[in-house]
Amino acid sequence: MIQFTVNGEDARSEQPPDTPLLWVIRDELGYTGTKYGCGAAQCGACTVHVDGQPVRACVTPVSAARGRKVTTIEGLSATGDHPLQRAWIAEQVPQCGYCQSGQIMQAAALLAKNKRPTRAQIVQHMNGNLCRCGTYNRIVRAIERAAQEG
Repeated sequence: MIQFTVNGEDARSEQPPDTPLLWVIRDELGYTGTKYGCGAAQCGACTVHVDGQPVRACVTPVSAARGRKVTTIEGLSATGDHPLQRAWIAEQVPQCGYCQSGQIMQAAALLAKNKRPTRAQIVQHMNGNLCRCGTYNRIVRAIERAAQEG
């Protein structure tokens, strides 16, 4: 059995150690905000935090979460009012919305390390999180807005 914490709650999984964390989060624990995109760590839709660091849950084995703290989009804010979530709405970022939880989790990791990133730092940090709808300019503006709100 693999024990870890998800969004502040104790979690256990009896899945094989090499089972992708994504499937444990979604199918076993019911946190469906984290999405499956490519299955090869290339798109970022499955981004979650493990001990505060962004990871691609589709290729991270559940065994890597043993004894660690995992945060999904559901755990970013209990009320859904994290500065990034508010900024996402204000800047009208989502179109289809599929990539948004991964985008927000990637951005949250940046703002946790750098409260006032430059535009270039935002673009570099977000590189690799893909948006098929092409809302990249809105994503950058939302991160800038959230950084200003602090």
